[in-house]
Formats: sequence, structure tokens, C-alpha cells
Amino acid sequence: MKPKNTICLWFDKDAHEAARFYSATFPDSKVTAVHKAPRDYPGGKKGDELTVEFTVLGIPCLGLNGGPTFKHTEAFSFQIATDSQEETDRYWNAIVGNGGTESQCGWCKDRWGLSWQITPRVLTEAMEAGGDEAKRAFEAMMTMKKIDVAAIEAARRA
Repeated sequence: MKPKNTICLWFDKDAHEAARFYSATFPDSKVTAVHKAPRDYPGGKKGDELTVEFTVLGIPCLGLNGGPTFKHTEAFSFQIATDSQEETDRYWNAIVGNGGTESQCGWCKDRWGLSWQITPRVLTEAMEAGGDEAKRAFEAMMTMKKIDVAAIEAARRA
């Protein structure tokens, strides 16, 4: 059964490649269908891969091979909650190591330009605690690219 709500992500021409990468990187992720164009269209030909249905951590997505007109921006990102430094490292290193780029405060971009927030739960919990604990964790986070779980835990206790 098709979900009522699906995130549509615009790619130049490699939605299937991106969907395969996400499926290999994140649990509960898979490519579920590939649809070919029924006729020629601006920027493509009949039989080209037009859309790819996939999930990322159970979230239904549709990759549209729409051409180079529109690019991904930080206005949309996937936020991935992690439970350990090992899990944080695994996702971060997969994205950055596959042609992506690092940014600040747990943000990175994959090679297709899609933004990801790799966010350890310890950081989220510190923010939810509020007060001085949140302030110390926030100040520690502001100095980081990939989040260092031990440093956030130390800031929470300080």
C-alpha cells in the first residue's frame, strides 16, 4: 500500500544511485521500485529512469531525476538520531567518505548535495534538560564538526 505522504527529492539524474547508497548505509532502508519515463521529456528520453521509490530509516521517499534545474539546500535535511559514538561515526564516515562534505555542529552533505544531521541522542537530551547543562553542551557542540559524544557527556557533567 502506498503511503499518504512521501518525501520527494529532486536529483539531476542519479536518484537510483543515491537510493542504493542510502539503502546500504541505513537500517530499515531499501529501494522499492524504479519507474522509467513512458516517453521523451525535457532533459530525458523514453525509457530513462524517471523516479525511484525508496525508504530511509522507514521514511518513504521518491527520487525524481528532474535534471540540473533545482539543487538541494540546507533548508531540508534528514536528522538521524544515534545512540553511540560508533553509530555516529559509521553514518558520518559513510556520507563524508562517499564524496560528501563536513559542515559544523553535526551537519554534513552527501555527494548529491542532500544535508544530513547526525545527532547523538546525548546532545538532544542535553538540550531538552535546559539550563546550564544545555548551555554547556551547546557551547561544546559549536566547536565540532562531527559530534563527539564523550565531549558532550563531559560538558553535561561539568
